[in-house]
Amino acid sequence: MAGGQKGKAGGRKGRAAVRISALLPLLSALLPFCLPALPASAQVFRAGSAELVVLPVVVTDKKGRYISDLTTAQFTLFDNGRRVPIELFTNEDTPVTVGLVIDASGSMRSKIGEVVAATMAFARASNPDDELFAVHFNDDVVQTVADRPFLFAGDLGALESAVTSIRPEGRTSLYDGIMAALDHLALGSRSRKALIVISDGGDNASEATLDRVLKRARDSNAAIYTVGIYDDDDMDKNPRVLKSLAETTGAERFLPRSPGDLLRACSRIAREIRSGYTIGYVPPDRDGAYHRVRVEVEPAPPQRLNIRTRPGYFAAGRSTQR
Repeated sequence: MAGGQKGKAGGRKGRAAVRISALLPLLSALLPFCLPALPASAQVFRAGSAELVVLPVVVTDKKGRYISDLTTAQFTLFDNGRRVPIELFTNEDTPVTVGLVIDASGSMRSKIGEVVAATMAFARASNPDDELFAVHFNDDVVQTVADRPFLFAGDLGALESAVTSIRPEGRTSLYDGIMAALDHLALGSRSRKALIVISDGGDNASEATLDRVLKRARDSNAAIYTVGIYDDDDMDKNPRVLKSLAETTGAERFLPRSPGDLLRACSRIAREIRSGYTIGYVPPDRDGAYHRVRVEVEPAPPQRLNIRTRPGYFAAGRSTQR
């Protein structure tokens, strides 16, 4: 019996690996032609080193309104309490690479219509030149858009056709889905990257653990927004996992209580991505340790501001080969 279960799990893993990896040769061929597009007016500075710590930074006032007109000179960065110079900065609505990670387990069967509507609301509110992809997960992790590595967010017809083809069934491999999405996200050409995870937060089928997912999330430059969708009597729900994923990456967790709230949450995520800043700097140390990051606005405007970014990162070790 145990051997049969092991064989079944191995088969699932193999199918997921084939589905996710089959597109890699195509991606490698396409990447040279997928250079990031930046408006001529964007304020961008780049260091000679490729080892930048890239921070997605969101600034809001006390009413939750986005502040998107601050200048480079107003930001100050601290790495483990040490001030560091800004080497990359943009405050323009530049295209980003975004991955949608959709729970397609059996518990989502009654909610898949809401998920499709929310996905389309997100795409409509996004920059039409954003690179977009989607994966959905149950027992396996599957590329939702099977015929190409990335869509443009403005290609609404192709996206809608792909997400409406999802048929919820089986168990939940949330952690494996996020790991696969982070792998795919790294192949995108845009400097700013994000994932939007729509799930109840539960997991009962992954090989990856939550600790591995959180470590991988900290190692990436991606912001992971999470949207918890579940019923109150859902035994598998785990909103704390969704909160950990968002806080670890400087993003936000949403817990909509109605289909309308879900639509508004996904539209707000799109607006936040378009209204945020991308700020980068060269890490001061290659010590393999965890570094805490702090971002301040100086001089502070008259209104009270909330500044959100990821709390830190693990520096590369001195012996790391690139």
